[in-house]
Amino acid sequence: MIIKSRKITINRIRKPKNQNLNDELQWFFQSLGLFGNRDKNKSCFRMTIVLLKSLRDPEGLTSDEISEKVQLSRGTVVHHLHNLMSAGLVVNNRNKYMLKVDNLRELVDEIEHDLFRTMANLRDVADQIDNRLDL
Repeated sequence: MIIKSRKITINRIRKPKNQNLNDELQWFFQSLGLFGNRDKNKSCFRMTIVLLKSLRDPEGLTSDEISEKVQLSRGTVVHHLHNLMSAGLVVNNRNKYMLKVDNLRELVDEIEHDLFRTMANLRDVADQIDNRLDL
């Protein structure tokens, strides 16, 4: 049996009062659980912004290109890329990395679709267990 999993954590965080784009982007991605308290120098956030800006380039970026743009070691970049790929946000094609979606709205729609599908599967399993327990 092959189990494919991806982890997205939804956090309910108060939206920033000011309309600063940077603050709104941080809030957006923190709400998706992508940046935690350990990301003190906002390295993952900076990488995500670079990937977001590169959406216009269909080729994607290498880890070296990302490293250069965010002024981080390649090892740190690769670590964060693996986390972003595990979350289903980033894909790798021929050693080039890019966001899996074309815009943030599409990202929210995809997460919502995955959530509904996961809940439907859980509901089916719950029904089967309830039946076996005569509940």
